[in-house]
Order: sequence, then C-alpha cells, then structure tokens
Amino acid sequence: MTTPLHTASQPEPPELEYFGRLNIEVAAPVEVGRTHAGQRRVIPITGGSLTGPNVSGAILNAGADFQVIRSATESDLDARYVIELDDGARLFVMNVAYRTGSAEDIAALAEGSEVPAERIYFRCAPRFEVADSDTSSWQWLESTVVIGSGRREPDAVLIDLWIVR
Repeated sequence: MTTPLHTASQPEPPELEYFGRLNIEVAAPVEVGRTHAGQRRVIPITGGSLTGPNVSGAILNAGADFQVIRSATESDLDARYVIELDDGARLFVMNVAYRTGSAEDIAALAEGSEVPAERIYFRCAPRFEVADSDTSSWQWLESTVVIGSGRREPDAVLIDLWIVR
C-alpha cells in the first residue's frame, strides 16, 4: 500500500516573529499623471526610523514610494529606500505593497486626512539587500521572508514587520 501524497488535514501556518516598526517620513506627492498602468504618483521618503526588539536605525533621505493608483479603491506601491542601522550597516529596502479601502477613505488619505487603520487594507512584503553582506551580521535578512502591515498618516507611513519563520 502506498502513502497518499496529500492528506485531508490542514497544514500548520508558519510562525511569525515581530521584527520592528518602520516610521517612514514622507514629503508631498509628485503627481506624474495617467499612464497605461494607472495614475502614477511618486512620494519622496525623507527620513524616519526602524525600531524593534533587536534592531534600531534611521531611514535616510534617499528614496521614494512609486505608486500606481489603479482605481478609486486600489493602489500598488513600490517603495525603495535606505536604512542605516545603529551598528553602521546599511540596508537597501525594496518594499512592494497593496493598499485598498473604500473610495471615500482612499480619497481622504490622498487629501492628507487621517483614516482609521482598520478601514484600510495595507500589506507589504519588503526585501532587503545588505551592504557588504559577506561581513554583515544582517546577511540573514537577504534570505528571509518579511511581511508587514501598514497605515498611512498625514506625514508618515507606519509599518509593522514580522519575520516569517
């Protein structure tokens, strides 16, 4: 008798370990205009911080969030920026995200109004490149899946990050 490849039992989900919070400071959006992909917008990233149980650092004034507003309710986000950790290590971050909510709530965000986080679905999956990764104690980030849940505030974006174990 052979063993079936698939059983009816539900697999266990992976464990999540809290990594930290990004507090990303942003400037006023630059409206690029409508393209075949949707309404393009670029939001400069001007600073901020990363704080967590085992990590701390500053977000440098060296990046932007490249957005495609696909409809009145959906946006694709592609943020690229640099974090300098307290130990001097530098991380290049490529953070892709999806954000959706009601048309009214998304319009309020665009106008700079505060919208309760529970009314906006904002999830991301950042990838990290570690400068001098051969000598950095942060090299493990390059081969680790990290997920996040964010919220937009009038002058910042807050993202909580978890390591997928």
